[in-house]
Amino acid sequence: MREFLLAGAFALLAAPAIAQDSPPPYDNGPVWVWTGIKTHDGHFDDYMKFLATDFKAENEALKKEGVLLDYKVFIVSDPRAEEPDVWLAREYPNMATFDRSPADDFALQKKVLGSVTISESNQKQAARGSIRDIKDQEMMREITLK
Repeated sequence: MREFLLAGAFALLAAPAIAQDSPPPYDNGPVWVWTGIKTHDGHFDDYMKFLATDFKAENEALKKEGVLLDYKVFIVSDPRAEEPDVWLAREYPNMATFDRSPADDFALQKKVLGSVTISESNQKQAARGSIRDIKDQEMMREITLK
């Protein structure tokens, strides 16, 4: 039994050395958040208007603040029933971007959106709900292969 415990202890001591001898073949990159949107029938152009105005203005302001690196809009050419027909992609510098206090988030929102009240924001959100549904959202870290 003693030999078994000693062998286990040596194996645990050797594990960090083994891990250090073979670093991962990649480096961490930016973080992407993908949102899949299904526009309601007859409201695709309405949603595109929102993206070209409010969505674009908000994302440009976030880029100016250094919170967002980039954003993109993708259109699915032939989505199946109930699948997203629009994908929104936002690129953030790293995971630390999401680790802000509520007070910091509030200050950033106020700076980016101006004097929009919670009530106004809720009304805009409800209005978008009448023209689209969010079908999916994924957060992914990009990696750079060495």
